[in-house]
Amino acid sequence: MGNFSEGFWDLFLVVVVLGSIGAMAAFVLQQSKGKEQGHTTETTGHVWDEDLQELNNPLPAWWRNMFYITLLFGALYLLLYPGFGSNSMFLGWTQLEQYEREMQAAEQTYGPLFEKFRNQPIASLVGDPDAMKMGERLYASYCTQCHGSDAGGVRGYPSLRDDDWLWGGTPERIEETILKGRQAVMPAWGAVLEDEGVAQVTQYVLALAAREHDAALAEKGKALFATNCVACHGAQGKGNPMLGSADLSNDVWLYGGSPRAIEDSVRAGRNGLMPAHEAFLGAAKAHLLAAYVYSLSRK
Repeated sequence: MGNFSEGFWDLFLVVVVLGSIGAMAAFVLQQSKGKEQGHTTETTGHVWDEDLQELNNPLPAWWRNMFYITLLFGALYLLLYPGFGSNSMFLGWTQLEQYEREMQAAEQTYGPLFEKFRNQPIASLVGDPDAMKMGERLYASYCTQCHGSDAGGVRGYPSLRDDDWLWGGTPERIEETILKGRQAVMPAWGAVLEDEGVAQVTQYVLALAAREHDAALAEKGKALFATNCVACHGAQGKGNPMLGSADLSNDVWLYGGSPRAIEDSVRAGRNGLMPAHEAFLGAAKAHLLAAYVYSLSRK
């Protein structure tokens, strides 16, 4: 969608805009025709109060001229400002250029406020009230949509308030996650394990988390787990922060911890995406945001 108004779509927009203006002009012209000599005015068929009829007369001149003025204004506006996709027209104005100017002005004004914290260690910023206030505002603007206003997370998006981290919870790893983003993939095992194997692995995962489980099925699932799952989750199911694989031995579940939810994860797999914010936020803001996120699990 970033290139929506380029190439073919430029031509598409030109055709739609000019076609719409032409159609409206033709309609107004058709409705403005006067009555021919000897022509009897027709009615629209609407009658009120027994004999009050609505006549099908041409548009009054003042009303018709207002339509023409509106169409003329629209045509002149399209010559001055972009209305045909990426064409900047005669004034050379574009919304992208204006956005970049405003962002540059904002960076010159507010950039120094963030830069003064950039070279300070994240752990030390946790004790700085000003840094935490700025980090909290950044979190409210860019992170609440996924992780919640209280950072408690929702289904499919982790809580940032506990000490369970898929990719590691050190200050450096948190900052790296914000800057570079993360892509996590849990393969679908339904076709490999089939229904019986999925049920067995599910029971073994419940056993790893010390949850209520079927011991006989879990024992069979242990062998399947050792064959198919240890490469990512480890022999004890503790996970691997370098791969973003979850710790299965605790009771923290990203996609739900019910037997049905675990079974769905094993059968169909999961895909998680944390967008990279480096290009958008910049290093200084990301540093402050990382400090605030780091502080949440330290309270």
